[in-house]
Amino acid sequence: MGLFSKRAPRTPLDGVDAVLADLDGVVYAGPGALPYAVDSLNAAAVSRRLGYITNNASRRDAVVAEHLRELGLASTRAEDVVTSPQAAMRLLRDRVAPGSTILVVGGDGLVFEVEKAGYVVTRSAEDAPAAVVQGFAPQVGWEQLAEAAYALATPEDAGGIPWIATNTDWTIPQARGIAPGNGTLVSAVHTAVGRLAVVAGKPERPIFDEAVARFAAHKALFIGDRLDTDIAGAQAAGLDSVLVLTGIDRPKHVLAAPPTARPTFILGDLRELHEEYPETVVQGEVTSVRDAAVRIDGADIHVVSEGSRPIDLVRAGAAAIWATGRAIYGFRVPERLYADPFHRP
Repeated sequence: MGLFSKRAPRTPLDGVDAVLADLDGVVYAGPGALPYAVDSLNAAAVSRRLGYITNNASRRDAVVAEHLRELGLASTRAEDVVTSPQAAMRLLRDRVAPGSTILVVGGDGLVFEVEKAGYVVTRSAEDAPAAVVQGFAPQVGWEQLAEAAYALATPEDAGGIPWIATNTDWTIPQARGIAPGNGTLVSAVHTAVGRLAVVAGKPERPIFDEAVARFAAHKALFIGDRLDTDIAGAQAAGLDSVLVLTGIDRPKHVLAAPPTARPTFILGDLRELHEEYPETVVQGEVTSVRDAAVRIDGADIHVVSEGSRPIDLVRAGAAAIWATGRAIYGFRVPERLYADPFHRP
């Protein structure tokens, strides 16, 4: 086989007019900023629009914007934040007339958007709600989940009411570690009633389409930390994407990424937004990125050279595995290939 070189743009930001960033695991973990995130995003915003897309439904857009300003993203306004409750209202308006009573499972951010859209909020199934809207909040407990189950006892195709979930992220990164996300809470209700919710946030398109339209983007780049929601959603929406290894998904997940959830760029942290993104070179059976290289021999993956930067070995390994069209479980993968020296909460 001859030499094959896949040329990438000079940096991930080349030609981009809008940077759309996830929050948890990308900008912050808990209340504190992740290393290098604020400075890197401020630098990106000098010559392009900077917006944020979040599945976290617990806070209002204005509260999120204030938090980002406190972290050092000084120019952030409420309209720069696109939330999953806002996407949920798009879905709700298609199903339920304004003025109707909606049972809300979630916190202030979701209540605010439901009321702003012209609906009446209740916390009780006894108020005969016209729909249930469910989102994450730290205070959500058994009582709220039970009220949702009571309201959703009848299947929608048998005359029951709609059920909209802001998102179904299984986990959420916090300062102390990884905690259960809204997906676990939605699953609890699903287990009780045997129904599936309609999902508004990532990886579904409505939240991405809202962001692109709001920021009038011609070439947007989305930055996320999860393959199953962030990267899969960006790909479905036709956007280039960055997976940054400061949140949920790790190198082993990158190597195993399905075709529907493969990022355009893989970064160790957000400083690399401004660095030259290296090309992937294939020569014979060897795939290399700068001085990191791997070789696939049947079911065996060999590390030819670890290289001087761990992120380049992840990139080379991912490119080699993805190019085969085979699933990760068809290979014997050396531990060195999915070593994880990258920062995470």
